[in-house]
Amino acid sequence: MDILRRAGISAKKEAPVNFLTDPSEGRSTLRPADVLVFGWEGGKHACVDLTGVSPLARFRENGFVAGQAVLKAESKKVEKHAKACEDNQHAFVPLAFDTFGSLAREAVRFLSRVQRVVHSNFSTPQGRGLFLVD
Repeated sequence: MDILRRAGISAKKEAPVNFLTDPSEGRSTLRPADVLVFGWEGGKHACVDLTGVSPLARFRENGFVAGQAVLKAESKKVEKHAKACEDNQHAFVPLAFDTFGSLAREAVRFLSRVQRVVHSNFSTPQGRGLFLVD
């Protein structure tokens, strides 16, 4: 949140969006987005879901493959929340990382875009702009 705020990106932590649910609990449990980024993609707000995993979890069952746990976590989050976000005119960003520092593809894409916004906002002659760069 600090990075987004310093970059001039409007966002809210634990934002109630009223359409994310835990499938095991049914439609009665409304869950907030970990981070809601306003106007992120084509004017749509983005629900960012932060997920940290250990690459050593279930190590005995499957053996160790670098980056596998974080990709599996990302895939599960997309399966769980992407359609609900899309149905409600929101983008979904699974920001999955592991305890060894690996990032899933969408996390890299999201953070690269934040980096471009920071660079754009702080390298302009005016100093600090408040716009997003696609």
